[in-house]
Amino acid sequence: MRFNGHGKWEMLIGAVVFVAGSVLFYAHWWWWVPATPVIAWLFAFFRDPNRPIPAEPNVMVSPADGTVSDITDIDHDDRLNGPAVRIGIFLSVFNVHVNRSPCDGKISAIEYKEGKFLNAMNHSGASNDNESNTLTVVNPATQKPVAVVKQIVGLIARRIICDAGVGDTLQRGQRFGLIKFGSRTELTIPKWLEPKVTVRIGQKVAGAKDVIARLGKDLSA
Repeated sequence: MRFNGHGKWEMLIGAVVFVAGSVLFYAHWWWWVPATPVIAWLFAFFRDPNRPIPAEPNVMVSPADGTVSDITDIDHDDRLNGPAVRIGIFLSVFNVHVNRSPCDGKISAIEYKEGKFLNAMNHSGASNDNESNTLTVVNPATQKPVAVVKQIVGLIARRIICDAGVGDTLQRGQRFGLIKFGSRTELTIPKWLEPKVTVRIGQKVAGAKDVIARLGKDLSA
């Protein structure tokens, strides 16, 4: 199994504690009852599987693993310069927490905002008030914005990691970051692309693998 490098210290510390506890409490069966599932969960949290990426043109793939929590029409998105649709994905502590690019494009802006740690299932509250990191993705040729991806912390999550920088070019499904321990990821698509959302609220999605919207307009035009 592939693990994300950003979890190496947590996994190392967890492994050391597990081994030390096993030595100290080897004669006490009760030690294994809580310790085994906890260390298994810790390693599972940082799993980072390779995914088959759809080759279909003019689609957006899910930027995260999780459950679609809300689909919202927006009258005007400042970053996209017009109306848009936003798809919110809730990531539980059992989901893969790696974030991926929904499409090909170049990062034109990254905006980090300090904030609260509200439950990420509180859609509007978490989206507006929680600590977040927002990436604007543009068509490299025209510089026209084609997507906004927002990493949002949750009640448990305390750290947003973004490996990408302004000016970087991303491919569809490419890894660009991670949110540690329960969170929310949003994908906002401009209406001029004529997006047809292909998921429903409550549906589970896999990052990079599942198509989240099909576009009526050419993404590269």
